[in-house]
Amino acid sequence: MARAAAAMAVPALAHGGASAARQPGAGLERGQLRVAGFADAEMDFQLIRQLGTARYGGASVGECLALARRIGNADPAAWVREFSAAAERQERDARARAERGHGISAAEQYLVACNSYRAAEYYSAINDPAHRRLGLRSRACFAAAMQARGIAFEVVNLPWGHAPLPAYWFGAAQGRRARRRKTLMFISGYDGTLEETWLAYGRAALERGYNLLLLAGPGQMDTLRFYPAMAFVPEYEQVGKLALEHVLAHPGVDAGRVALMGISYGGYFATRMAAHEPRIRALIANSPIIDLHAYMVSFVGFDPATAPDEQDIRLADIDHIPPSAMPAQTREMLRNLMLRIGEPSFKATYRRLRDYRVEDALLARIRCPALALVGEGEGQEPLAQHRHFLDAVAGPSASHVFTLEEGAEGHCQTANLGYSAAVSMDWLDEVFAD
Repeated sequence: MARAAAAMAVPALAHGGASAARQPGAGLERGQLRVAGFADAEMDFQLIRQLGTARYGGASVGECLALARRIGNADPAAWVREFSAAAERQERDARARAERGHGISAAEQYLVACNSYRAAEYYSAINDPAHRRLGLRSRACFAAAMQARGIAFEVVNLPWGHAPLPAYWFGAAQGRRARRRKTLMFISGYDGTLEETWLAYGRAALERGYNLLLLAGPGQMDTLRFYPAMAFVPEYEQVGKLALEHVLAHPGVDAGRVALMGISYGGYFATRMAAHEPRIRALIANSPIIDLHAYMVSFVGFDPATAPDEQDIRLADIDHIPPSAMPAQTREMLRNLMLRIGEPSFKATYRRLRDYRVEDALLARIRCPALALVGEGEGQEPLAQHRHFLDAVAGPSASHVFTLEEGAEGHCQTANLGYSAAVSMDWLDEVFAD
């Protein structure tokens, strides 16, 4: 998600955090768990992100709160350690239940394990072999959950030179008499995964009768599991073309009802795809990012691309920065950002981000119906880009600004995924009404 990429330049707010929870007293109590997160804003957001998936079976509130008690504030190593251990325990439990013939219980536990591995993967450095291991375990648990539930899906590799791009297809039955259905393609962002996208929106779309293609491009988390040196590229319209060709080759697809939704950085990817591809008949941008450089600068508070060279931080410098100068969480997020943009320094990274733009001339080529989503708590720049998107696209547009009252004002509405899905899917159902 885009907020995570930007937060690497924001110092941790405090120390001590949730691990200092009050000890239970000797008297009668309802329980020992307390609703307490982290003083650090980024780590607290990640906790809320995990809790939010409970709506669709990706987490247990109790387990998440218990884990938070054992993780120090803004301590990425502790986060990785605790979520890895939880994921391994959940996976073992799922396997044991499957062996005893309890398919539903096994499926539920595999899905929770999948998401716990993803949470551990988030704070793991992408140049650490553990990052790949955690990601592949998340992927394997997802496949086991789908199998135990009897949900058929296809593992897809979209052709991209010598490094095919991972995707998942959930579709209608094959054959000449297969009913042609509306189709929704999803692309996540900076650190979302195919499995998390299924939890956040895919299951909701499948329940509403859509074919699904969950896709990932260069630099995204799913791709890094196989190609850790592959960086992002600005020209995501190339990925969009590959995805559409795969979708439209399926006999169960109604070519007149193919939609695309982009989440976080995916708001940029999807907007760029729709600007180049008229076969996309509806677009949902959550949120519409049309200038990724300006978006990222707004979180940092200055433009590192214009900083003096002597203030630059190079990739090789990161391990030599003392904790007193830069907290561990910020250091790891900074390292990951440089590696994933594919540049050797902080300054060069922000210079490269200038290439990630959707100019007004491209926005004017979007003639399909478009829905722009944003949270009121995301900040001035995301809200400004949301307004600009609505003004610049040529087709009919709609908007929803999520509020604190809805419990959805944050980035990607992680605290209320069900409501976000309702807003998105209901709009699309109306656009694609028979």
